[in-house]
Amino acid sequence: KGIKAALNLGHARGVVLLALAEEGVAFSEYNPNEMKKAVVGYGKATKEQVQQMVKVILSLREVPLPDSADALALGICHLNSRLPV
Repeated sequence: KGIKAALNLGHARGVVLLALAEEGVAFSEYNPNEMKKAVVGYGKATKEQVQQMVKVILSLREVPLPDSADALALGICHLNSRLPV
């Protein structure tokens, strides 16, 4: 089951990337360690650490759910990668 799911996910990812490329849409990819390092400062941070830092960085009232924190952390990572040093 896990192998089939991974293959299906890979195919879906390929279709999306092809569609973006055909339309000339720029996209960025970040691996989990890059995202964690950009948000927490440590590439092997836990999900809980990422959630807490997203809360702090975005001045949220509550800690976001894990999937929401991951999505927000990717946005933070992307914005940080575009800032001049």
